[in-house]
Amino acid sequence: MKSLFVGNMSFQTTESELRELFAPFGQVTRVHMAMDRETGRARGLHSSKCPTTRKRRLAMTALDGKEVGGRNLKVNEARPKGEGGPPRGPKSFGGPSGGRGPGGGGRGKGGGGRDRFSNERLP
Repeated sequence: MKSLFVGNMSFQTTESELRELFAPFGQVTRVHMAMDRETGRARGLHSSKCPTTRKRRLAMTALDGKEVGGRNLKVNEARPKGEGGPPRGPKSFGGPSGGRGPGGGGRGKGGGGRDRFSNERLP
């Protein structure tokens, strides 16, 4: 059984509201709402399991882009953990010419430190 991923939800959306939203497309066997560890509120995404491919597709078609709680939902088939989209970019500042590590920027090293944008001269 595959899951649906629902993103861009309002932070106030509850599990019962989600079950109600998906009810016309068949029985929802599982709902998982990602919660923020710091605040304890929903993070605006969830996954739910629908029993059949046909019902999953119907739910995706009907609910993708639907406004719920002032936000347009993004509904698609969930991908297995570790199977994401394309990389989103560097995970840290720096790299071969960006940070202050070897070969990076910084004062006197030809890089772009904070002083690059300053009108003041340091002694």
